Amino acid sequence: MLKLDKVNRGPHLSTLVASSITREIAQGRLKAGDQLPTEQQLAQTFGVSRNVVREAIARLRSEGRIWSQQGRGAFVTDQPNPTVLTIDYETLQQANAFRSLFELRGILEVEAAALAARRRTETDLGAMRDALSTMQAAPYGSVMWLKTDLEFHKTVAAATGNTYMVQFLTFVSETVRESILASGNQQRSEDLAAVTLGEHQRILDAIAAGDPDEAQAAMRIHLHNAAGRVGLADEQSE
Repeated sequence: MLKLDKVNRGPHLSTLVASSITREIAQGRLKAGDQLPTEQQLAQTFGVSRNVVREAIARLRSEGRIWSQQGRGAFVTDQPNPTVLTIDYETLQQANAFRSLFELRGILEVEAAALAARRRTETDLGAMRDALSTMQAAPYGSVMWLKTDLEFHKTVAAATGNTYMVQFLTFVSETVRESILASGNQQRSEDLAAVTLGEHQRILDAIAAGDPDEAQAAMRIHLHNAAGRVGLADEQSE
């Protein structure tokens, strides 16, 4: 018997819906070959719109957890271990899991900064400057701020010229962003905005100068400080 409940309101309802269905699959209440309830039924059960349900279904399909057929509906895949990398939203509500994700992000992004300093092009630098300029115009801690913050880090990853680096960093950083938004704990402060923008500028300057060591140091300090700003225990060293 399925145990689906209405989800709390938030900026990423489709993530919450997808996570709830994923949990049903993991706990065996939805088995391989089982058909999911209709979009309308799921929308009523979760208390969301059908568009939210469609987004959640699309996400589950991309993760290899379900398959769908026009006119028939959506079904649980018979693949027990999807090959697509996923991180369960509910698990990330645990502080240790979120801290571990931040640590992974740090490992990837510090090295990415060094590679970007060695390989960046003028086009890459232009993209970084554009992203930073957009951040400056957004209210600190807002949805737009976090979106443009992620965009800046994506431009750094793109400057590495490593497609896999871009894919992994985009996935990890987007998951971090969703968790921060869902927590509703974003601080609003002009002082924090100035500090954070300064950290990004230092990263950009180091990459523009072609200095991998300074780029690593700047990124490491930024992520260390960012962890503190989202309430993680100060267990990382600069």
